[in-house]
Formats: sequence, C-alpha cells, structure tokens
Amino acid sequence: MYEIRKHKTEIREYYLEKRRSLDPELRAQMGEKICRNMISSATFRYADIILMFYPKDDEIDIRPIAEAALAAGKKVAFPRCNPEDHSMVFYFVNSFDELEPGSYNIMEPPATLPAFDKLTAETANVVCIVPAVVFDKKGFRIGYGGGYYDRYLSGFRGTKVGMAYRDFIVNSVPHGRFDLTVDVMMSERGLYAKS
Repeated sequence: MYEIRKHKTEIREYYLEKRRSLDPELRAQMGEKICRNMISSATFRYADIILMFYPKDDEIDIRPIAEAALAAGKKVAFPRCNPEDHSMVFYFVNSFDELEPGSYNIMEPPATLPAFDKLTAETANVVCIVPAVVFDKKGFRIGYGGGYYDRYLSGFRGTKVGMAYRDFIVNSVPHGRFDLTVDVMMSERGLYAKS
C-alpha cells in the first residue's frame, strides 16, 4: 500500500509540473476543444444533471460546459468539500455568481442551495465530470491525493467522465482496491473510450 502511495505521489508531481509548464495559449486552445467535444457528445446531450468541478488555475477550464448546460435547461451542481472527513456534497447552482471561496481556496456553492442526492437520483441521467492530474487507458486516475472523488463515486450510479489533455492519458497508473475508474475520457482529440 505504501509503495502504491509513493509511486502515485511521484507520478502526480511529475504530471503537475508537466501541466504547469504547458504554454498557456496551447493549454487554453486544448481546453476549448475539450469543452466543445464534451458539449457536442451524446453524453452531454442526454444528461439531465451534470456534476461539475470548479477549475483551479492550471486545470482544464470546463466552465463553458456548465454555461452550455444551464443554457440548455440542464441542472448543474458543484461540490462543497468537507476537509474533516474528505466528503463532498454537490449543490445546484444557476450561475457562477452563487459560488464563493471555500476549502482549498476553490470556488464552492453555499450549503444553503438545494443539494443533489446521489441515492435518490437513480432515474435521472446524471453525468459527473471527474478531475484528475492524469488518467490511464483503463480509466483509473491519479487525483490530488485527498480521496474526495473516490469516496463520493463509490455510491454513484451515473456516468463518470474524465477530462484530460490527450498526453495526460497514459498506458497505466498504479491503483489500489478502492480506486475507481471513469467510464469515458474526453480529450482535445475527442472521446477516449477506456480499453
């Protein structure tokens, strides 16, 4: 277990540095393509509810997906993190104006907004866009090490979509028995079905 954690940390640091060193203009162009690919996909078209993440500085800026979803009458929710137990609750928003700085200095919805309940939303077509530093071709991911998404997704019945630059989808990453896979990955080159 310790070896897996250590290996994950090394890979995470390598790819975080690689991401930071990307040319900002190229990063923006690839991000726009990823958003366009997602918005034109059947996954997006048939979704009633989209669970998003608010991007940090060097992450893929997926806010255009939220804007397109709201414009299309879909429900959009962002997570609010609880650092005490590394849990998350998603809350529905109507605009980015409702978000406020929260845990880890990431924009979060206030807990006064309506919450998404993953246990009672079985019938809705729900998509969760999952952040990561790097994915592998089987859909495993190395995130930021907090375990928030692995905990949350353990009871999630919707479609899990990973967002990544194509060079950040690699052959294999180390994973443990509690690590979960995404169903598909979206890159600037289009949909990447896991192998």
